[in-house]
Amino acid sequence: MLKLSTVVLGLSPDDVEGAAKMVARQAKEQGGPPNFALLADPDHRVIARYGQLNPELFKNESNPDGYIVPHPATFVIDKLGRVAWKFTDVDARVRPTNEQIIEALKALGPN
Repeated sequence: MLKLSTVVLGLSPDDVEGAAKMVARQAKEQGGPPNFALLADPDHRVIARYGQLNPELFKNESNPDGYIVPHPATFVIDKLGRVAWKFTDVDARVRPTNEQIIEALKALGPN
């Protein structure tokens, strides 16, 4: 069996306080916090650099001016920092399967 050495990171457009609220909400709803680090990107620098900046603003009653919600995406980045595989969709409900991600990791070759 191929042993994969990976680091999983989540990137949020929220500030640290907002990300902490999301972690608390997930812990309550899912029975525990995410098992990966969550990085805050409130200035959208990383989100924009990876082309995931959604030009439309999300507006609701509590935020009538709107705020940016990036397109959800999954990236496999090799040890040299190059994007080896990417999955993105404008619909946040469409996500890659675990099998797709594992295949992308296997394509990187032996560690």
